[in-house]
Amino acid sequence: MKAYRLASIAFALAAGLAGCSSAPRVNPRPPTAQIPPRSTPPQAPPSHLLDVPDAVPRAEPRSIYGNPPSYEVFGKRYYVMASSVGYVERGVASWYGPGFHKELTSVREPYDMYGMTAAHKTLPLPAYVRVTNLQNGRSCVVRVNDRGPFVGNRIIDLSYTAAAKLDMLREGTAMVEVRVLQPLAPGLDTHLTVASVGALPLATPPTPSGPPAISPSAGPPVPIAGAPMVSAPVPLASLPVAAGPVAPPVIAPAPVTSAPVRTLFVQAGAFAAPDNAQRLADKLRAAGYSQVFVRDDLIAGRKLYRVRIGPIPDVPHFDRIVAALEQQGVRDAHLALD
Repeated sequence: MKAYRLASIAFALAAGLAGCSSAPRVNPRPPTAQIPPRSTPPQAPPSHLLDVPDAVPRAEPRSIYGNPPSYEVFGKRYYVMASSVGYVERGVASWYGPGFHKELTSVREPYDMYGMTAAHKTLPLPAYVRVTNLQNGRSCVVRVNDRGPFVGNRIIDLSYTAAAKLDMLREGTAMVEVRVLQPLAPGLDTHLTVASVGALPLATPPTPSGPPAISPSAGPPVPIAGAPMVSAPVPLASLPVAAGPVAPPVIAPAPVTSAPVRTLFVQAGAFAAPDNAQRLADKLRAAGYSQVFVRDDLIAGRKLYRVRIGPIPDVPHFDRIVAALEQQGVRDAHLALD
């Protein structure tokens, strides 16, 4: 991440575990804004940046660095997954670059902002994922070799080149889907299973005559009594778009690989009992939300009732809604699509 990067992976969890290489310890760095970069990246990105090939999933052993059973950063504990098979997550991606170029990642490899890598909080390292920008349909494959991001609700930190391919350098963030890819079998590293690659389930874009994503007359999407309003995205010192010594150049984005998803929602909760879902929906409506609904789906042979807000048009709206929901005690809200 931009604001905080894991400075090193030590061999001991504590003094009592000194010398135990199987239980590495995680040490976060201070905010980027408070320290100068230790290394100076090139003044301009390489030419033909978008020609850098995607990472190719291959069978790799679990790194001895960066994979403790759990670790704590800024008072929050994270649990490293035992396996990445079948993992799919949707949320907000960010990117990190100049301040950490050539610094060691969590697997003790130098970070290359012009490579195709990423940081994730809980995936076993290394891992390979396809990241799809849900707002424009562009996607790329990266190798996860670092820990982070630890600020806000961001779910993955991308390298400079990966962010350029997804056309998210200027905004600094994007709503994405992260889908783990697995090699088909040892020795067949370039072949991916159909199940692991999958097809992104795309929602039908609304017709131009339909209602706007956020009604102008409804005002801000989070008028919850007692909750502080956020008029801009959560301020992150972690966004290196303006903080780093290298200004993002104008780069033509990669080709669109799938249709953009225009109906994105915040999922506030999911319940097996419809009454519980309805109670949460009523609470949100009473708090000022006008676009709350309960969707029921058949999952593994049983009904699941999901409480959703939206559609939402962009990351700033998503940030404001999630921040306000946290003030109301809803702490597991996440990005959802049809």
